[in-house]
Amino acid sequence: MGEVKLFRTWSSSFALRIVWALKMKGVEYESIYEDLSNKSSLLLKYNPIHKKVPVLLHNGIPICESLVIMEYIDEMWNETTRLSPEDPLAKATARFWGKFSDEQALPQFFHYCMSHGKDQVEAKQKTLENLKLLEEHLKGKKFFGGETIGFLDLVFGWLAYCPDLMKKAVNLELLDEETFPNICTWKGRFCDIPVIKENMPDEEALILLIHQMASATK
Repeated sequence: MGEVKLFRTWSSSFALRIVWALKMKGVEYESIYEDLSNKSSLLLKYNPIHKKVPVLLHNGIPICESLVIMEYIDEMWNETTRLSPEDPLAKATARFWGKFSDEQALPQFFHYCMSHGKDQVEAKQKTLENLKLLEEHLKGKKFFGGETIGFLDLVFGWLAYCPDLMKKAVNLELLDEETFPNICTWKGRFCDIPVIKENMPDEEALILLIHQMASATK
């Protein structure tokens, strides 16, 4: 297995999916917490292009970007639970939806939560459109990939806790059971899985962070 280290922050949803993946695979690792306002020389060394977390360090070799890291974990420790589908088409489809999460759905969601006025109205509409796409994608399935938890569930893991936090922190509600029954049912299944439940970020600390971020944008 070798030495495994994960450069992360306690609040990063991108890093959290790596934690879940490693835990599901039974890989022992060391967390190295970063202060992104004062980045360590090691983080800058191992991710000189983006200078962001997460970074996985395996036997001294860095792997950057959360989707790439997840694929690496799945292939490196492939004798245990598989995260990605093995069928090439299904795997390509999962990668597509993964990019949709990180390049569109998640950034638009946070833009909605942190914006004001006309910008927030427009961002809400786009966020609801994204959620409707995910609602349809989950139709007839227990998890994003089918019957069992996998790659896309970890990628969309932010959807299992971020909307609730935003509701508590800034009184914005998006996920109601009537409009998004499939997402809400998935959320319950996802959060009931022990490895997920046991490795959620601290809710009170996140709410405080959201308050601080929201205040900074006013």
